[in-house]
Amino acid sequence: MTPFCSHSRHQPRRLRRHPAMRRMLREYHLSPADFLLPIFLVEGEGIRKEISSMPGVFRHSIDSALRFCGEAAARGISGVLLFGVVDSSRKDPRGSLSWAPEGLVQRAARAIREHHPELLVIADACFCEYTSHGHCGVLDIHGDRDDSATLENLQLQALSYAEAGVDIVAPSGMADGMVMAIREALDSARHENVAVLSYAVKYASAFYGPFREAADSTPGFGNRRGYQMDPANRREAFRELQLDLEEGADMVMVKPAAAYLDIIRDVRERCDFPVLAYQVSGEYSMLQAAAQAGYLDLRDSVMESLLAIRRAGADAIITYYAMEAANWLD
Repeated sequence: MTPFCSHSRHQPRRLRRHPAMRRMLREYHLSPADFLLPIFLVEGEGIRKEISSMPGVFRHSIDSALRFCGEAAARGISGVLLFGVVDSSRKDPRGSLSWAPEGLVQRAARAIREHHPELLVIADACFCEYTSHGHCGVLDIHGDRDDSATLENLQLQALSYAEAGVDIVAPSGMADGMVMAIREALDSARHENVAVLSYAVKYASAFYGPFREAADSTPGFGNRRGYQMDPANRREAFRELQLDLEEGADMVMVKPAAAYLDIIRDVRERCDFPVLAYQVSGEYSMLQAAAQAGYLDLRDSVMESLLAIRRAGADAIITYYAMEAANWLD
């Protein structure tokens, strides 16, 4: 009897031996166009200040942000996601500075639209960076979020962003009815062409820590578990997804990404709309720390993590590594 030979017929390694073969048969690809770059904005001029918990990420004044946007556009990155970081002395319980016509995000959006029209301009629509208490909206007398009052303010915020020329409004506060409220406000004001990217599936994650330093948005008390999703829940993501799509979302997001690849895949399989994923601050900082300690190769680990997000089903990725990844892909 002839011994069985594992090499006699199918040998998958044959299709991996040559680099050109691997490139030809690669199932998923990354390109700079897959990336969106978050930018933290501050008042002033000539400011580019590194965030201690996110080495390599900076707070930018608008003039510095414009230069950064020029670099992003030159590398083929699709767009930027804007966050305003305001001085604590200017915050109030409602976060009213977020819808000021001359607010940070509004002025930056107009400048980017003028100087870099090839970039998508996305405005994060939330209040934690602007409220004196650090929560994502108006609070009632018991310290709970008042979603009705929050939705009214969210409409004001979205309209101010649309009037400043943003392409996409991205509500991130996980307020019930937020997409419908924004869509109705935009349409009533004849901003029908402004899209809504909903943070539809946003978990109450431990991976947001560095962002809270970057955006100065740590809650003054309590936490956000009452309105962000429990990390233990999977089926709940489908309810959140369905509600936001029914309310008029044009795109949906899963946040964070790395610990929720299964959720990205689930959402992709149940949704014909564009699905984005946010590689959040904690994911960025972990890779940075491991690479600086010599435990990982930064380039290889970052690109593998981004490819995993893409493979899970994300059409685009919001990532602080957008510039580096675009350079590495060049």
